[in-house]
Amino acid sequence: MKILFLCNKSPWPPREGGPMAMNMLAEGMARAGHSVKILAVDSFKYHISQQDIPSSYTAMTGIELIPVDLRVKPVPALYNLLIHRSYHVQRFISRAFAKRVREVLKSADFDVVQMETLYMSPYLETVRSSSKARIFLRAHNIEHRIWKRVAEETRNPFKRLYINQLAKSLKKYEERVVRQYDGVVAITATDASYFNQLTRNVTAIPFGIDPSKYPVECENNDFPSLFTLGSMNWIPNQEGIRWFLTHVWPDVHRQFPELKYFLAGREMPGWMQSLEVGNVVVLGEVEDARRFIASKTIMIVPLFSGSGIRIKIIEGLAMGKTIISTTLGAEGIDCRQGQDILLADLPCDFFEMISVAVSDADLRRKLGSNARKLVETSYNEAVLIENLTGFYKEICL
Repeated sequence: MKILFLCNKSPWPPREGGPMAMNMLAEGMARAGHSVKILAVDSFKYHISQQDIPSSYTAMTGIELIPVDLRVKPVPALYNLLIHRSYHVQRFISRAFAKRVREVLKSADFDVVQMETLYMSPYLETVRSSSKARIFLRAHNIEHRIWKRVAEETRNPFKRLYINQLAKSLKKYEERVVRQYDGVVAITATDASYFNQLTRNVTAIPFGIDPSKYPVECENNDFPSLFTLGSMNWIPNQEGIRWFLTHVWPDVHRQFPELKYFLAGREMPGWMQSLEVGNVVVLGEVEDARRFIASKTIMIVPLFSGSGIRIKIIEGLAMGKTIISTTLGAEGIDCRQGQDILLADLPCDFFEMISVAVSDADLRRKLGSNARKLVETSYNEAVLIENLTGFYKEICL
């Protein structure tokens, strides 16, 4: 099959959730023998130089980066708010990107065009008018739910009102445009259930990995230690960490004065960089995420908003880590409380889970072993690529 991926950011380098999810499918399809072409938005927020992309990756994917100005502009933002139109989506509309999409589609006959995230949906009409390919939405999240949950966690009433309005306009757009696709590839079964209420031809293909690339490490040099790894410019991550530091960490630090909590990830906000909290170590972006995960003991995922799937949890499970997450943080992952993950939503429960995990080596070993098996059976990249190929063919033939 010949597949064109339209991406809201470059899949390379795969160093945060969205690019990792896109890269997994693009590389997986290419390795499975399909012809792959990538057109990706290049923005100030996630800028990648075309020259920095490895030649081998360019040869495999034909990746091209098209500059798009995604900076928030007050006047257009206010205008879209007043007319109840999603400014989240409008920012991605680019004549240059649309022109290149038309050129690529006219240069070859594609079987599939896959839109990576809802934000590429403005190019549906461009694709329809330029190609007979089937068009699929790869839904990384239920986008409006992210903002709805952010609004629920926002204390400032004026800011909460504004974010609620953004969520409503995004929901309206999401519900309308999803029906225009030939198929929807959700990232979790939970998200697929939502899309099934809106349209037909929906499947769930979660993020997957090659387990052989994620070795399980035994107890490490930084034992005991807690850690959180993620994109720190993502509002749900920031709010979750702020909650954990305020409501959980003080009690944990008193109980375990030698225990350290490591924060790592891209785009650390100023308040995180300047943290001066006992035994909280702020590292910023780490050079090798897998090596960082391997060196620590217990992964902390304190999320109370967001949607989709937490890729770092999948990676942590693959490496046999003890993971303590909120219920929402683990949403969409087929894990079991007390068997391959520990779940907690209240400060007292988080404290209890940390206390047990730090003290009980047998529990950590059991959780790690079960977690690894879960990834090998349910989140194996090769199996997921085969499933996606079958879904494509079912609709294309």
